[in-house]
Amino acid sequence: MLQPGEQITNHLPAEAVLTAKHVSKTVAGPGGELTILDRVDLEISAGEVVAITGPSGSGKSTLLGILAGLDLPSEGTVQLLGHALVGSDEDERAAIRAGNVGFVFQSFQLLPSFTALENVMLPMELAGLPNTRQQAQDILQRIGLMDRAAHYPTQLSGGEQQRVALARAFAVKPKVLFADEPTGNLDSATGERVVQQMFDLRDDLGTTLILVTHDVQLASRCDKHYEMISGRLTAA
Repeated sequence: MLQPGEQITNHLPAEAVLTAKHVSKTVAGPGGELTILDRVDLEISAGEVVAITGPSGSGKSTLLGILAGLDLPSEGTVQLLGHALVGSDEDERAAIRAGNVGFVFQSFQLLPSFTALENVMLPMELAGLPNTRQQAQDILQRIGLMDRAAHYPTQLSGGEQQRVALARAFAVKPKVLFADEPTGNLDSATGERVVQQMFDLRDDLGTTLILVTHDVQLASRCDKHYEMISGRLTAA
């Protein structure tokens, strides 16, 4: 079993970072069984930027959670960085993610009692990385928020909170970043700045980006664009 922060040796072909095969998700509903995902197949290569679009309720966020190992499918298999997520318990999946996977959510999910700097430091500390304060300061400086390092989330604008969340996600230099509607709560100008910073960090670190978004312009910038309709994934 992997320990938090342990680096993963990729057992898949060199270019494959994530594969999903025949992934389905069903839940019990008042009218019987409800199918959220229907036999989804997906393969993502290292360094790719992949967009998943589709109407609300189509299964996009459910798929993202399963690809990241935050949830498990009812059927099918998922491999992330060479490790099978299906068949692993919650602790094992967390160990696979630790130090290797980052997240950016529409709701930011910053810890309210931590400053911007402390929020960015946290994943590095959990991964057992050294010099966390200096590294966190460096990445905040890089995205133009070092002057806000001592501020708490309630003292930051929505755009600033999202940029701190982005800094936190990239702090461990993840191999894969999952983003769920990263610009959904932002105005167009701030959203564009956040998007550009994601792409810049991808270019510098080689991180694979997997984005769930309603932003068609953002999807058009990605290497691959898939559309989710009624639980089925197709190339857009």
